[in-house]
Amino acid sequence: MNKVVLGIDIGGTNTVYGLVEKSGNILISEQIPTLGHEPADSLISRLKVKVDTYIEDHSVSELAGIGVGAPNGNHYTGVIEDPPNLSWGHVDIVSLLSKKFNCDVCLTNDANAAALGEKYFGIAKDMNDFILITLGTGLGSGIFSGGKILYGHDSLAGEIGHLSIDQNGRNCPCGLKGCLEMYASAKGIKETVIELLQVNPGDDFLSSLDLDNVDGKMINRAVDDGVESAISVYEFTADKLAYGLAQAATIMNPEAFIFYGGFSLAGDRLFNPTRKAFESYLMENLKGKINLLQSGLPHGQAGVLGAASLIWLSDLK
Repeated sequence: MNKVVLGIDIGGTNTVYGLVEKSGNILISEQIPTLGHEPADSLISRLKVKVDTYIEDHSVSELAGIGVGAPNGNHYTGVIEDPPNLSWGHVDIVSLLSKKFNCDVCLTNDANAAALGEKYFGIAKDMNDFILITLGTGLGSGIFSGGKILYGHDSLAGEIGHLSIDQNGRNCPCGLKGCLEMYASAKGIKETVIELLQVNPGDDFLSSLDLDNVDGKMINRAVDDGVESAISVYEFTADKLAYGLAQAATIMNPEAFIFYGGFSLAGDRLFNPTRKAFESYLMENLKGKINLLQSGLPHGQAGVLGAASLIWLSDLK
């Protein structure tokens, strides 16, 4: 029988899953609501119904294992630890999935899963040292160093989103001030818009934005139309992002930063000013040596592919 791995990318709002062949071919990929106010076992039960139905209807498939990418997923313990936007507390997702599906399960955090997807199926195939940056509601990162994902002592390495770039800056829910995530993310852009409106409350474009759900596409269109306040939002964001990346580059010396996630779809509107500022913040012997690239994987696939690779590339199969 043809083996497949179930790759799961758990998000605060939605969960994307896919049945992935060893080649990286995704047989089926769907998105379902995470419903984070319900117990984790509820999500697992809904996934079980979906996967069983597909396998029964396509008898050539055999489930070889499950890989999971999740916020605050601890690769060493198999536990998701107090994930943001999910009322799960500490949940042993590996044990729950193993019991429900009766197969091997591996866990990593969501940004590491995206980095794994980029390494084995995206533009980082020939890179041994790179940092994947997820730009969405928050800012996540997965680090490849020497050809391997960097986990650190307690599976918490790579929290670049919580690198403080201003010790007197914006308050972050993590308890620190001035975290990069509070500037270069959807929630960071929301705070930037609020601050700009305090300076210029009559700005038509800024006033038109829904602050409960900042629309990146709307900002992109305004930038394309030359709206100065929209351009200012991205220029401010780019400067903060560039400064944080330069600090990470000094420590890790990556070949590239690769951007993935909803706000990365802004493309050069955001990344051209980021590249310019980034070079200005680098020490001299790093200038011109580090690329800032946009992921080549379709939106929503990096996490699923990377999660599946946890099984395909492990000693389990």
